[in-house]
Amino acid sequence: MTDRESTLLAGRVKRIEQVLGAPLPSPMDAPSPPLQEKERDHLREAAEDLYWNELEWEKLTGEERLDEEFLTELAFPGLLAFVRGLLLTVTMPDALAPPRPSPEVVQDILVFLAARIVELEEQASVSDEEDRIHRKAELEMTNRLVDLVLYQQHQLGPDDVAKIEAALAPA
Repeated sequence: MTDRESTLLAGRVKRIEQVLGAPLPSPMDAPSPPLQEKERDHLREAAEDLYWNELEWEKLTGEERLDEEFLTELAFPGLLAFVRGLLLTVTMPDALAPPRPSPEVVQDILVFLAARIVELEEQASVSDEEDRIHRKAELEMTNRLVDLVLYQQHQLGPDDVAKIEAALAPA
């Protein structure tokens, strides 16, 4: 992870903590034994594929756009469900396998999203007008996606999320 990516993620956490007026709960620890590198890479790559596929679908359809705002929660349902699945600690009684939380993969997803934000910011002025519009939209959605994944990573409840969303909403 680069310094810019690390700073971006730390800044987001700090901003959320300021709104809540308290430190965020620590993300859950990875269970023992840790995932093998091959499994971890596979899960991270699956998350990246979901990001690219859902982003491309949104680009093609523009379905989740409301006026000039994007409904990121609706544009990335698969990725957000995948993140929730990576953090499951309880399964249904008839599940074929016990839960296997993988918070380390959620952190990998956040690093990927932060890297994408940095890349989009660097490319902001080096493209044609149509491409610039798509990149701006992707930047807005990816920024929002980081917040949504952080809420899940730190297991914030609906009241805390509502408080954060209200404080960060444009005036």
